[in-house]
Amino acid sequence: MLTGSFLLFLVQPMIARLALPRLGGAPAVWNSAMLVYQALLLGGYGYAHLISRLAPRRQRAIHLALLLAAGAFLPIGLSDRALPSDAEPALWVPYLFALSIGPLFFAVSSQAPLMQRWYELARPGTDPYPLYAASNLGSFAGLIAFPLLVEPLLSVTQQRWLWSGGYLLLVVLVLMCATRLPPRATSAADVAPSAPPPPRSRVLLWVVLGLVPSGMMLATSTFISTDLVAMPLLWVIPLALYLLSFSIAFAARRWPADSLTRAAPVTILLFGGIMMGGFADRATASTLMALLLLFMISVALHTRLYRLRPEPARLTGFYLAMSVGGALGGVFAGLVAPTLFDWTWEYPILILAAGALVPQTPLVAGLRVLWAGRRVRWVAVAAIALALAVVAGLFAHEAGGLRTVRHTGATFAVVAAVGLLTLGARAPYLMVLASALLLFGGFRSLSLSLEPGARLRSYFGVYTLVEEPRRRTLVHGTTLHGVQLTGTAARERTPTSYYSPATGIGRAMRAAPMLFGDKARIGVVGLGTGTLACYARPGQRWRFYEIDPAMAELSRTHRFTFLADCAPDAAIELGDARVSLERAATGSLDLLALDAFSSDAVPMHLLTREAFAVYARVLAHNGVLAVHISNRFIDLGPVVAAAAHAGGWHALILNHVPSDEEEEGTPSSWIVLTRDPWTQALLAGDDGDWHVLRRRPGFAPWTDDYATILPLLRF
Repeated sequence: MLTGSFLLFLVQPMIARLALPRLGGAPAVWNSAMLVYQALLLGGYGYAHLISRLAPRRQRAIHLALLLAAGAFLPIGLSDRALPSDAEPALWVPYLFALSIGPLFFAVSSQAPLMQRWYELARPGTDPYPLYAASNLGSFAGLIAFPLLVEPLLSVTQQRWLWSGGYLLLVVLVLMCATRLPPRATSAADVAPSAPPPPRSRVLLWVVLGLVPSGMMLATSTFISTDLVAMPLLWVIPLALYLLSFSIAFAARRWPADSLTRAAPVTILLFGGIMMGGFADRATASTLMALLLLFMISVALHTRLYRLRPEPARLTGFYLAMSVGGALGGVFAGLVAPTLFDWTWEYPILILAAGALVPQTPLVAGLRVLWAGRRVRWVAVAAIALALAVVAGLFAHEAGGLRTVRHTGATFAVVAAVGLLTLGARAPYLMVLASALLLFGGFRSLSLSLEPGARLRSYFGVYTLVEEPRRRTLVHGTTLHGVQLTGTAARERTPTSYYSPATGIGRAMRAAPMLFGDKARIGVVGLGTGTLACYARPGQRWRFYEIDPAMAELSRTHRFTFLADCAPDAAIELGDARVSLERAATGSLDLLALDAFSSDAVPMHLLTREAFAVYARVLAHNGVLAVHISNRFIDLGPVVAAAAHAGGWHALILNHVPSDEEEEGTPSSWIVLTRDPWTQALLAGDDGDWHVLRRRPGFAPWTDDYATILPLLRF
């Protein structure tokens, strides 16, 4: 079980990594991959449930035959089928993933429930459920191993062979387990459940208890990377805590799970409201609280699942229902919520759902007596509602409390005290929890959602537009993505933030007429607010490559007018930039600016050696490639330096710090590369701000076969 789960959580990021160069970095690719994983996992659990009704000998024969048949698809990898020109990507990409890894993933995904069933058959009367803890330890190990060990140490080709070897080991282990099945039980009746099937309400509860933690895991990843800190590898931590919660909830020793379950309602009450505030200025503390909240919710709900488990003969149906819930939670948080909501509203919704589901006990016995009487309960509910209304009226301000809350410490103390008194009484507890979510961030987020055009959400993240005196800004997650000055036409055409005239890209754009003449061909990867368009000159041909249709729409509206005012004829090509540039004609650009960011993260496949070869082909021989590497968490300089050396580029870097006279300037780092020494000399001129980009000794360039960010992290 441990080996199978390790392989499952190793193959997911590995195959997605393989798909990046061919399919691009669009979220649709990742969403399609997750849908295929969830569908195959459901299929594997359903298959385990079906064959568990057969006699052990038949189970053994069928499962071993399935494992051997799936082995025909080794070594694991992505099919070499190319995307047809008339294909619908939303349908074709899942087909490609299913064709490539479907049989292997399906066979391995059935291991957890089926091996527990075999264990119970081999040792009647024993409890197989604690083995699920071993399964999730394997999942945790596979998840952590990929970014920390496998990706930094092995190329993708080596990873494929490592996984294939692990699969062969799994087949041997399953064969050894199969020999321990009882030889005498030859009919399905010998292993049939003794108790009646659980009622539908119980099965539905299993599904819901699986849905909320799964959705909460994805919602937490989205929330902390959108509203707190866009740090690489951050998605690993919520998923790791989610998997560890299973190991605690299903372990043979019950006191850790029981202790954490008792504390979960208090944690939800105290931290749920605080997290709604999204305190980016205290990102570390807020992130830790969000992770603790996720962990406590997951342990509590998975412990309740464990307490509601059926007899071992029905465990495969139990795991199937739990898997259905997990898949629905993923679909809700990963696909439905970004479509329905303009902000991460799935986060407070799932916090409320968790508060409704976690087991509760009063703090003291006297409170149990208080909440036992119906009349007393309704009087208390009315008193709580009145107290919370008074708190909101006293401490909230600006448009009736729809902006922010004053005196958050006093407000929090009142809400927490009232909430602790409601433990053990579900309805009053949920009233207090909902009030906390509204007071600490909910009102503020609601006001932005009600303000037309203030916020926009796509699969790439949440964009917030802020109108202030003499300027408007765009924030993607927690990262500034553009500033436009307002007041006069001249101010509105002024490049700002990372793109001001004194930055590296500003100097390169101003030098374009001198380097390439009046008809320079300019390409920009990453549209943003369209700030760079205001470097356009008559006669130049501009083309933007943008992956997010929402950004393309935003740049055409009246909110940001850079594109409309400065380059209304510029072409915008939607889709992954690398895929688009691979279709472009050789030597069709003179200057290409690489400014692709998702919040603060740079798509890895745009910085590989193969990607730089694409840029070299598209650019003229004396063309210039400008790469934006400003980043709070990763030093991308060594990546570009290594790629430049491997591709024969000359590279200069300019780290710009705005002066006091520079309005709305932002510190930035730009690298310009060219294969022509004369062009490099003209760019550098006599300006001492440019410096030759130095290679980091021993750092190999990223390739489509190998890349890791661990050596580049800024701690």
